[in-house]
Amino acid sequence: MALGGPYNSGMAVYTEVSFEEASTFLQSLGLGTLQHMEGCSGGIENTNYFVTTDQAPMVLTLFERLTAEQLPFYLRLMKHLALHGIAVPDPAANRDGDVLHSLNGKPAAVVNRLQGKSELNPGAAHCSALGDVLARMHLAGRDFAMQQPSLRALPWWNETVPVVLPFLDPAQAALMRSELAYQNHVASLSSYGALPRGPIHADLFRDNALFAQDLPSDQAPQLTGIFDFYFAGVDAWLFDLAVCLNDWCVDLPTGRCDAERSRALLQAYEKVRPLKAQERELLPALARAGALRFWLSRLWDLHLPREAAMLQAHDPSHFERVLRQRIAAPLTLTTLFQTEPLSV
Repeated sequence: MALGGPYNSGMAVYTEVSFEEASTFLQSLGLGTLQHMEGCSGGIENTNYFVTTDQAPMVLTLFERLTAEQLPFYLRLMKHLALHGIAVPDPAANRDGDVLHSLNGKPAAVVNRLQGKSELNPGAAHCSALGDVLARMHLAGRDFAMQQPSLRALPWWNETVPVVLPFLDPAQAALMRSELAYQNHVASLSSYGALPRGPIHADLFRDNALFAQDLPSDQAPQLTGIFDFYFAGVDAWLFDLAVCLNDWCVDLPTGRCDAERSRALLQAYEKVRPLKAQERELLPALARAGALRFWLSRLWDLHLPREAAMLQAHDPSHFERVLRQRIAAPLTLTTLFQTEPLSV
């Protein structure tokens, strides 16, 4: 999952790269002499190595699923955001200015290794910092010229649900079918078509953001970086917000909404980019959509895995719980703020 961060969250090794091969590759990009190299475990999408040269610590990625045609969108988006002051991995270019390379027959990239550590037990202050950065990231992407849809959006859900249904019990299968039908209905609404759109991260979980360490206890958390843009695409900004609310602002054992963290995230976001009327109306539906997307993808990755030297699958049942909670207790601004308007 992750690229650009310092810890083993969301990474795997499928394609072996020797120290000598990595050294030659990095020198060809003018990135210095390789001193240390470590494979990264934990994920399902790409091959990742932490590499340190005499110049700086970096992350080397070989892409296992994404194609050379798809990758320029992600890499150029990161460079665009970095130029607009958003703390994201900045891909290294060769002499010709290309940021997409090739290593051992696979598309490859090298980015700077961001500083900080993921906060896996975020509080309201962490969620507030995230909301601010998320809104600024959305606004910074408005003039990004490239277009590419998210690869794990509604068309993928429609294709993948029939594939995972045989692995579900009858109650789970009924929930999956009914929620997919509901999301297809939502996507047909004029209000959905009017949602503000642009490049979104689409996978901004708590382990894909970094915070400064060793700050004084009276200082607010400082978000130092966002990484893993390889599910990004042009989609509704509200979906990005819903994905964050579903991960940063839920009680992990139950999937229930944490109102304090949700309010903190939303208030910080709206101080930068106030939500439109259609976004306020469709937040409950998009929160359900975010839960369905990750329940479905985790089922796919669990039941249809690929071999890897290091691999950790994520538990699908967590997002089944989140989806059931989002249906039973819809995530509405009225509920969160007890009919009071957001302070912006």
